[in-house]
This record gives sequence, structure tokens and C-alpha cells, in this order.
Amino acid sequence: MSYVMRFAELGRGDIAVAGGKGANLGELTRAGLPVPPGFVLTTAAYRDVGVGAPIPEDMAREITEAWVALGEVPVAVRSSATAEDLEEASFAGQQDTYLNVRGAQALLEAVRECWASLWTERAVAYRARHGIDPAELALAVVVQRMVEAEAAGVMFTANPTNGRRDELVLSAAWGLGESVVGGSVTTDDLVVEKAGLRVASRTTADKAVMTVYADERTAEVPVPAERRRAPVLDDKAAAALAELGVRVEQHYGAPQDIEWARADGEFFIVQSRPITALPEPETAPPTEWVVPDPKAFYFRASIVEQLPDPLSPLFAAMVDGSVTRSLQALMREFLRVDVAAPGIGLPTVNGYAYYRYSRAAMWQMTVGGTRAMRRLPAMGLPNWRDVAHPAYQAAVAAWRDRPQADLTDAELLDGVQELLDAGTRYYTAVQAIIPLAAFSELSFTRFYDALVRRPGEPPASTFLVGFDSAPILAEKSLWSLAEWTRGHPELADAVRADPAAVWAGGGPEHADEWRARFRAHLDRFGHATYNLDFMHPTAVDDPAPLFEALRFALDGGSAGPAARQLASAARREQLTEAALARLDPPRALAFNRLLRWAQRYAPVREDALADIGLAWPQMRRMLAELGRRLVAAGRIAVPEDVYWLRPDEILGAPVGDVAERKALWRGRRRATPPQALPQHTFVDRFEGWFPASGKQEGAVLHGTGASAGQVTATARVLSGPADFGRMQPGEVLVASITTPAWTSLFTLAAAVVTDVGGPLSHSSIVAREYGIPAVLGTGVATRRIPDGARVRVDGDAGTVTLLDEVDANAPETAPAARRPWRVAAVGAAGALAAGIWLRRRGRG
Repeated sequence: MSYVMRFAELGRGDIAVAGGKGANLGELTRAGLPVPPGFVLTTAAYRDVGVGAPIPEDMAREITEAWVALGEVPVAVRSSATAEDLEEASFAGQQDTYLNVRGAQALLEAVRECWASLWTERAVAYRARHGIDPAELALAVVVQRMVEAEAAGVMFTANPTNGRRDELVLSAAWGLGESVVGGSVTTDDLVVEKAGLRVASRTTADKAVMTVYADERTAEVPVPAERRRAPVLDDKAAAALAELGVRVEQHYGAPQDIEWARADGEFFIVQSRPITALPEPETAPPTEWVVPDPKAFYFRASIVEQLPDPLSPLFAAMVDGSVTRSLQALMREFLRVDVAAPGIGLPTVNGYAYYRYSRAAMWQMTVGGTRAMRRLPAMGLPNWRDVAHPAYQAAVAAWRDRPQADLTDAELLDGVQELLDAGTRYYTAVQAIIPLAAFSELSFTRFYDALVRRPGEPPASTFLVGFDSAPILAEKSLWSLAEWTRGHPELADAVRADPAAVWAGGGPEHADEWRARFRAHLDRFGHATYNLDFMHPTAVDDPAPLFEALRFALDGGSAGPAARQLASAARREQLTEAALARLDPPRALAFNRLLRWAQRYAPVREDALADIGLAWPQMRRMLAELGRRLVAAGRIAVPEDVYWLRPDEILGAPVGDVAERKALWRGRRRATPPQALPQHTFVDRFEGWFPASGKQEGAVLHGTGASAGQVTATARVLSGPADFGRMQPGEVLVASITTPAWTSLFTLAAAVVTDVGGPLSHSSIVAREYGIPAVLGTGVATRRIPDGARVRVDGDAGTVTLLDEVDANAPETAPAARRPWRVAAVGAAGALAAGIWLRRRGRG
């Protein structure tokens, strides 16, 4: 049988015979692209010979004859595995390449070395990571005429940095391509726009070394001084190479990772493979923050803190009116002032939500807030418990009972708007509880620190833990499910192995009851939102973010919430009795009253915040129905694209470019939005009033120490629930914010660090319940802390030290302390006089 096939005899369907690389070179050759000629020693040769045996004489003769037919020229000899250069696994760099191979004997030796490279430690580990069975793997060998390249490099026909498919990225260096592929040289890098083949940007490097021919194979030599900083490709050459890349991509119908070489001014393709793990496309992050009305004030506060990302187009269009109406109602009912809609709102700047206040509205709120102080208690707990919460529940129930199939598109969209209005009205009512909780805790803390606490005694927050609240009850519910599951060993093993599969309907005996119990947990607690933009699912919609915490509970990773809570409550009561026993009667009376006041509001605040998302699962069901109808009508690709439309587009207006909107959203998400706008005006002074300023540099980040203690551990930076599965026990949770829906991760976390928040935010309160340090309101944690980095979290000092960056000789000095009593009428709570100073203190 023949073991050799020429490139022209092969195509992309011949991977089993020629491996990924050989099949691709054959495909490119047959497509008329400039590929140096060559042949492939097929996988049959590898299977017939094996790694350790000598090459049989007839096979050696066939290889030599094919090489003679090439002209007895120097060749490149490359491994070509049957699982290589595929969309799901590129195998780049896993097998070996031998360049400038001269003579028949050297060629045969290179073939044997290629076969052996399939079993290097590196290659075996790579296959194991990708789940590739070595028994089903074989190796072909590519033999290709060497191009005596004056320059070479790599070309991506889509931008691997931002995912943009309309850009090509070129890397170029002098000499052979081995220095580029091997990473031994800093390359020139160019970005070329496909439309017009214009060079959009270029970076010309100092190229110190280059790979060249040597007597035996290749060698690295210094680049001549006059060429070190000279561009390898001028604009004309870059355009010609990019045009070649576009042809290759069009032939394959997918973005390609191409190795190229240039000799005597002519470009050659020496390898092409699909780009793996190409990110979704995104635009450049915004750099200018232009507001619609430069005379108004724009603040990221209150409800905005639960909207850390740019808004989806649909949510942005619908929430502005909802917030405006709820704020107007609050001001009429509580502040006794009428503010026109143009004076307040929740517009977006570069996609980020901002509260907008006119100067007149700010003045009305400030004056009205001072008059409203005496009405604060009545508008707090009684209004939430007896009016706002029942009304919200009723609004959700009314829409849940209506058959969606019987509703028109307009009725469904109106229903979503009605439910969103109900949610924002509820949130506005909750804002009356937050200042009461804040003031009660702060009053107790100040009294305790000034008149009760002795050196070495625990902080005031120790007296406020050990109580039930919605997030703690949710954790108990999950642990109760885990305890029940442990009683059925076969089921427990199935849940440990793949909880998603059991939830989807699989599993052994008792799996049906497990699903019923999990569903009951979700029905009670699964509406808590990770992000208020309804584009993001809740646990009711997708319980996957809970699975890691469920596994941890199933394995008994800690004593559990009930034991932890009992211990906290016992210590709290012991400390209380000890304090009261040594205080004189006046101080004991004040201590007891202030403590009971603070203890009353702490859990209620969390209960109120946890139920903000009651309407979110129902809104998502209605929007999913609209999405399915739009797909059926051929107007969008998938139901989830409904979130990227505007209301008028849902109801029949021409649909805009959804892919472009997604790319814009991704680019904007990389930006750090200013906390106050307009920039470069006196409004900039408000920047320091907020916990998150976004302007920290250096190895030590400063925030608010919200829960005491020190921990050194690995940082796990999570952007949302899709990342929850990456969190491992004992890591530091780093997030932009945490809402009650994030509480399942606190079981795993050694500490918590956030961009936004303060001593009275959800993160702070729950971290204290768990007894873990928390540093909140850093403004930059998710952008400055690398995922997987080692950090030291000091909840007492309010610092996070990046241990890989810290200078051991530099003192960790804290910046000037922020004053917590600054006055700003911001957010819904800004209408409350007691809530004014609260903005700096933080809230969740």
C-alpha cells in the first residue's frame, strides 16, 4: 500500500488520513492558495510501524522518492494529529516541528521524532485536559518545502482581543516563523480593517532576535541594528497579506489562525487552523461621558448600585419611566412636593444607568427632606409590611394567573411594564427602611464605641448577628436539602457528580422528590436578583449558580448555617449580659434600647431587599413568550434576543442590528463609569461622596472595612452568576456588588471584596453573619485584582493588598478618611433626610 499522499490529493475531509494540519494544507492547495508544495506521510504509517520500531525499507523508499520529487530541497517536517487544528481543540504547539531538514536520512529521523512527539508529557497532558482518548488518536507527518523567509508571522482573520470579525490582526518578525510561534521575539502587531484593507493601528517592536537557516536546521541570531526597529510590513504589504487572509477565511467560512511567510516579496501560507475560543465581538470601551443635559446632575447611587453593568436596550427603555414615576410618587406622598418628569429620571450614559436631577429637583428634595424626618418611622416598617409588600405580591400574582397564549404582544409588553412599575414602587418603599436600619445601627455603634467598649472587646457588629433574615433562611433551606440528600447515598453521588443532570430529569431513586424539594426552595427564594436588569436570569430561571454551594453543603464543608447561627447568637447574648452587668443604670438603659432598636431593623432590611425581585421571574416568562413569537416570525434569531430590542421593535418597528448592540454592550462593560457627571465641572466634587470612585492605583486598594478580620487567600473575580461555578471553598469573593442572591457563595468564601457598598450594604451584613472579613466600596476591585491572584484582605483597616504587586519596602498608608456625614440628595433615598448622609456610609 502507499503511505504517501501529495497535498493536491487531500482535502478538509481527509483528517483521518492526513491529520488536521495535512488536511488543511491539502484543502488550501486545491483552493489555489499559495502553499509551498509538499506531501503527507499518512496515519497508516504511524499505525503500521508504531513509535519504537524502525521505519520499514519500503516505507523509507516511498518517503525518499516523494522528497526527491520535491527537488531534494530543504523541508519542514511537522506532526499532524487527527485531533489537531479542529474548532474545538487546536493542538497548537503540542507536537513537534523540524525546520530546514536536509537529506533523506535526516528526513527519516525527523519522521520518527514526529511520531514520538505524540507521547511527550506535554502532549499527553493536553489530551487529558480536552478529554481526547489516546486510543483513537493517530499521527500523520507533513513534509513541506521550506520557504527561505525574509519575514514571517501569524495572522488572525478575526481580532482575538475584542472578538471583532471585521478586523484582522497581523504579527510579523524578521526571518523564519519559528521565533514568532515560539514566542522568542516581540513582534510587530498590526490591526487591519477588512473593509478597504486599511491599517487601523500598528505597533512596531524592537525585534532583538530572528530565526534563520543554519548548517543543521535553524539558529537564532541577532537582528541587524538597522532592522531592529524597522517595520516588517508597510501598509501595502499588510493589505496584500490581509487580502490573502480574507480569501482563506471565505474559503473555510470561519475565522482562521494562519501562519505565513514572505520570500522575495511573495507571501505563502504554511498553515491554517480555525481560531478556537474566539471571544464575542465588542467595540472599544468609551472614553467620553457626555450627558444629555449638562445643566443637570447625574449620580450612580441607590437602585443603580444593583445595575453594575450597561443596561440591555429593552430594560433601559422601560426602567427610565418606571423610576421617574416611582420617584414622583415618593416625593408627593412623603416629601409633599411635586417634581415634573423632566426634573428626575434614570437615563443611561454609555449604557450605564444614572439618576438625573435638575437643579430645581435637587432643591425641592433637599427642602422636602428636612420636613420629612418626622414621617420617616411611619413610612418605614409599617408601610413596607402592611402596604408595599402585599401590594407588590398581589400585582405579581395577578399577572401569573393570566394565560400568556391569550394575550397580544402589546398586552404582554404592557404587563411587563406594569410589573416593572410595581417593582420600582416597591423598591422606593424599601428606601424608607434603609435609613432607619442605618441610623439605628450607627447610633448603637457610636454609643458602644464611645461609652461601653473597652480595649480588646469585639466591634459593635458582633451584637447584631445571629438573627434570621431572607438570605440566611435561603442558606438554611439549601443546607436542609443537602442533609436530606445525604440520607440517600446513590442520589447524593448523582447530585455531586452532575446536579444539572438530576435537575433536568435524570437520576436514581428519590430523584423526583429531590427535584420537588429543590423546586420548593426556588419557589420561596429563587426570585432574588443577581442584577436588576431583567436580561439576567434569577435562580428560578436558571438554578445552576446554586449547584456549587449545594455540593459544598452536601459534602458537609462546614458546620452549617444553623450551628453557625446558634454560636453567633450565644456569643451575642453572652456579650450583652456582660456589658449590661458592668454598666451603670443610665448607660445600661441606653445601651439596651439602642441595641434592641438596631437588632429590630437589621434582618428586616435584608428581608425587604431580598423581595425586590418578586416580579422578575414573571417578567422573564412574559418576555420569553414575546421572544418565541419574534423567532417564529423570523424577526430575531433566538428568544433571548428580545432583551436587545426596543419596545417599538417588539411591536412591529424594523429591528436594528442585534449583533452590533451586543458588541457595543460588551465594549462598554469594560469601562469604569464615573460616579458623578458631568465631568470636569464642580459635579466632580461629588465623586468622593460615593464608595466607588474608580481611581485607585498601587498594590494596596482601599475601601470600607465592613466586617472585621484578616485573610490571605486566592482571589476569585466573578462578573455574575455564570461564574459561580468557578468559586472554590476558601477563596476571596471579588465582585462588583453582591445582592441577596449571591449569599450562597458566602458559604464558600474566606472574605469578600466589592467595587460598590459600605458598612450597611448587603455584603457587609451577610459577611458579618458568616464571620468573614469584608472590604467594600473599593471602586476598582474587579478591574484591578487579577483572577487567581493572591491577596490579603484586612477588614479592620479596609485594605486589600495585591501580594504579587506589593513592594515590600513601601508602607501601606491609607488615604485621607472619607467623611461619612456628607450631604447629598441622591437616589430614591436621597429624598429622605436621614438617607442623605447614608449615601457615603453605603447601602445594598
